[in-house]
Amino acid sequence: MNKVVANAEDAIRDIKDGAVLMLGGFGLCGIPENCIAALVKSGLKDLTCISNNAGVDDFGIGLLLQKKQVRKMISSYVGENAEFERQLLSGELEVELIPQGTLATRCMAAGYGMPAIFTPAGVGTEVAEGKETRNFNGKEYLMELAFDADFALVKAWKGDTDGNLVFKQTARNFNPMMAMAGKTTIAEVEELVPAGELDPNNIHTPGIYVHRIFEGKDYSKRIEQRTVRKRREA
Repeated sequence: MNKVVANAEDAIRDIKDGAVLMLGGFGLCGIPENCIAALVKSGLKDLTCISNNAGVDDFGIGLLLQKKQVRKMISSYVGENAEFERQLLSGELEVELIPQGTLATRCMAAGYGMPAIFTPAGVGTEVAEGKETRNFNGKEYLMELAFDADFALVKAWKGDTDGNLVFKQTARNFNPMMAMAGKTTIAEVEELVPAGELDPNNIHTPGIYVHRIFEGKDYSKRIEQRTVRKRREA
């Protein structure tokens, strides 16, 4: 099976209006920039986006929000996006906020083929409204369903033509578990190498989970918040 495609436009060719998408990344690190740009260009609408955060106004998922292509956002943190806030408060955007660990575990459960997980996070709060709880050994746990995503869009440092992926440093965040979880997983990489060139001991996501792969371009690798220490006066 040939998994290599020419570019992001080819990779997302069969994503339809109303699709449920997982998008890897944490803050602005390790996000599938090329795929997001292709989605913006495509004009697709009514998307449900599952991502740790919603990007910023002019980058990442924020670009999709600007074009009002997102119907629902499922995230754990959304604090850096003014357009997201505006759409939420105006009722234009449906939002499901989830504890970060729960978000990660629901991705992992989907990858493992588990229908649901039980977690103490959210018990007794509005997160638990309408959800089943069970008592295990005297402690209450909330049942959370595994995600059901049509596509997972991830970004890796290196990949090979068989779809094996290596993530670099902080970019190894939500990407590996989302790569496992999508019905179709699309990976963009900074460097695409022939099969067999990657050290098997360093592979983070085996190619069995990846359906399409391409070498991306023009990565900006932004930093969401830069904090530096003030200089001491001489």
